[in-house]
Amino acid sequence: MIENLIAHASTLFTTTNVAVAQAAGTPGVPWWVWPLALLATTFLIGIVAALAGVGGSVLYVPIVSSFFPFNLDFIRGSGLFVALACSLSAAPKLLKSNFASLRLVIPLALLASASSIIGALLGLSLPQSILKTLLGLLITSIAILFIFSKNSEIPKIGHPDALARYLNIGGAYFETSSGKDVTWSVWRLPQGLILFCGIGIIAGMFGIGAGWANVPVLNLLLGAPLKIAVGTSMSLLAITDTSAAWIYLNQGAVLPIITVPSVLGIMAGSRVGVKLLRTAKPKSIRYIVILMLLFAGLKSLLDGLGWG
Repeated sequence: MIENLIAHASTLFTTTNVAVAQAAGTPGVPWWVWPLALLATTFLIGIVAALAGVGGSVLYVPIVSSFFPFNLDFIRGSGLFVALACSLSAAPKLLKSNFASLRLVIPLALLASASSIIGALLGLSLPQSILKTLLGLLITSIAILFIFSKNSEIPKIGHPDALARYLNIGGAYFETSSGKDVTWSVWRLPQGLILFCGIGIIAGMFGIGAGWANVPVLNLLLGAPLKIAVGTSMSLLAITDTSAAWIYLNQGAVLPIITVPSVLGIMAGSRVGVKLLRTAKPKSIRYIVILMLLFAGLKSLLDGLGWG
């Protein structure tokens, strides 16, 4: 057992040295600049992520892989912890404000969490060039989804299905803009469960969490109000990303020099974002998110194709 611990410590030391060497190899830039830059970058990402309910890593992975000199495997491993930290920081306040429902979170998270393990194992087995190309296509597609999806703040739904009624999914929250309580429920829950299996696989493969897909599915398919979709999405990430994160951690793809400043920045930023969520409309930052995703997605695609 002691020999195994020594072997793991040696592997961690070697991979950390590789990451530091990559950063130190950037002409004219000391290695310590990159952790500080990560801290500032993830703080801003955390604010935007909490408002949009996208988990943070959907912005973190393409942006950091485009502008920071670290291997994509390390970035994806840290990306899952970024999404996890963002969720853990924001979820308690969202639940306390009734912007999230555990009755809705648990069944969706169980399926997404199990499928994310498959995605993580698949992602670690693919070559870097293929992963960057697929990541670029995915991020660009997400940006297009944001452009054409018409989120409804309070969707009109039909009669809740039998499963939603059996689980008694629904609730109420206070809408500050109107000064009234909003009562909500969901429908088409079986279709949503199937989609969340696919979302989990993609999230684990690319280390980008799943908030980018959670919000549209919760809002457009299940009929949850937009603020409930955002709050539930953030709560979902705390369970979904944990499973995939352990796979990356076990494979040595999670390094403190990258993960620690990223997690600290995203947690601080998400707390600011949650405070702003009470008064701000999530769709007010829609275009900022779209532009960031388009730029990062195209950059990753060009890098994967060797044109960057």
